[in-house]
Amino acid sequence: MSAKNGLPFVKMQGIGNDFVVIDGTDMPEMDWPEIAVRTADRHFGIGSDGLLVILPSVAADFRMRMFNPDGTEDFCGNGLRCMGKYVYDCGLTRQTSLKIETSQGLKDLLLLTDGPQAQAVRVNLGPPRLHPGDIPMKVNAERVIDYPLEVDGEILKITALSAGTAHAVVFVPEGEGRGYLDRYGSRVERHPLFPERTSVLFCEVRSRREMALTIWERAVGETLACGTGACAAAVAARLHGLTDPEVDVTSAGGTLHIAWEEGSDILMTGPAAFVFEGVWLEEGE
Repeated sequence: MSAKNGLPFVKMQGIGNDFVVIDGTDMPEMDWPEIAVRTADRHFGIGSDGLLVILPSVAADFRMRMFNPDGTEDFCGNGLRCMGKYVYDCGLTRQTSLKIETSQGLKDLLLLTDGPQAQAVRVNLGPPRLHPGDIPMKVNAERVIDYPLEVDGEILKITALSAGTAHAVVFVPEGEGRGYLDRYGSRVERHPLFPERTSVLFCEVRSRREMALTIWERAVGETLACGTGACAAAVAARLHGLTDPEVDVTSAGGTLHIAWEEGSDILMTGPAAFVFEGVWLEEGE
């Protein structure tokens, strides 16, 4: 990489979950994990919750690779919405119904457009994975509902599932999400029962159609939003009979609309936005 050319990028966010987005459809393969580590740094890099790389695909319209700030490859619902807006608004496609290849298989996107711009994106994440082996979580059960997780001598009831990545949902009294996150977030993420770590959602059910989340995201820490986390929390609440099949899930960054009923796919609808664009240069160039 040279100072003359650099690496073009766009900064995007989906309800506060922010990403460095690189259009890799016409460039050689690069060391994306290393680039993720360096660009995600908020002091010495660009600053983000992760790196999204848009690539060509032989199985779908596009391929998305997502990397956490520590370089680990992952899956991201908010990232899918950002990608959908990017490819449409930047003219890579004029289709409003897209199939995207991801680390978790093919995902369908429906772009809700207004002229040349996508105003919102609906993502079909497929069915939730409820068996511990699919989360993964090392417990002997058919489903992980109100499991008494021991955390340094304390018992925390969790409902665990995968909506593309591992999530542990903890239902807490209204207004207490912040305290629970500070006390348990990092410890639950790295609990030995989660071999690949887990995101942790502290969930307040406000009504049958409204929920609030405080989020500790795997490999990131506290975040303003998590799309798959909102989906996981909505599924967990539905499994407990606490909410209707459609619910608005609000985190510090904004609100997502989640629809799910037993035996169906999870549908997540929400906005995405451009923040700025630029060229990233290697240190010292």
